[in-house]
Amino acid sequence: MHASPRPSADPPLQRPLLSAQEREAIDQSPWFSSLPPSLRHDIFRLGHVTRYAHGDLIAKQGQPIRNWFACASGALRFRRTTTAGRRVTLAYVEPGIWVGEAEVLYGRPCTYDAHAHGNTTLLSVPEAALRALLQQHPSFGQSLLTLQAHSMRSLYLMMEDVATMPLRARLTKQLLHLQERFGPHHVAPGESRPLGLSLAQDELAGLLGGSRQRVNVELKWLERQGLISVRPRGIELHDVQGLQALVAQAAAAAQGKPDG
Repeated sequence: MHASPRPSADPPLQRPLLSAQEREAIDQSPWFSSLPPSLRHDIFRLGHVTRYAHGDLIAKQGQPIRNWFACASGALRFRRTTTAGRRVTLAYVEPGIWVGEAEVLYGRPCTYDAHAHGNTTLLSVPEAALRALLQQHPSFGQSLLTLQAHSMRSLYLMMEDVATMPLRARLTKQLLHLQERFGPHHVAPGESRPLGLSLAQDELAGLLGGSRQRVNVELKWLERQGLISVRPRGIELHDVQGLQALVAQAAAAAQGKPDG
């Protein structure tokens, strides 16, 4: 008589799930929270969860993208390599932001590389599921157009800053922008605000389109003014109002208007 097979000691494979904090990061983002509840439910139901280590490649320039995805935790770094071989950092994306819809629906090769920055979790919706959602939820197409319009507006504003603002002002504006998106949401009055995103100076320089040396000079100037501190664990903002005033002054000068 054959012996009965022993039950496996390994637990059955389970589909990875978002943590409560990761789900909340997506669910409470302004764009996603504006969607009808039934559509949000279907997106969570059809999406699959993938976890990445720092530096892992998520999307490759020149290759197709098969998933529309949201950052649920960690961060995404988007970078493009020019025809001359220069690598240009385009953006760092925080939890709650959706990307890739244009590439998936357009069907053309990706125009950037996407890497995980820190331990990162994505919720990904496959192309077939995305197209099914567009058929099942008539308002979803308009919502995706709104998402694209927001992305284009951000791009135009960034291009304007590059064309009109000096590096110091662009650096200051970028620090404020990163702290708002990645830093703690609740900080007591008078307390320093951590940037919330660990960036080496060459990574920050790549984001600004400047050299590491020039960015280092401007960081030291901001530090001497008491506006920030550059520490081994990251950058801290000490005077947000002072930083905002510096940006406003540069913007007014660029427009040829007197400040105030």
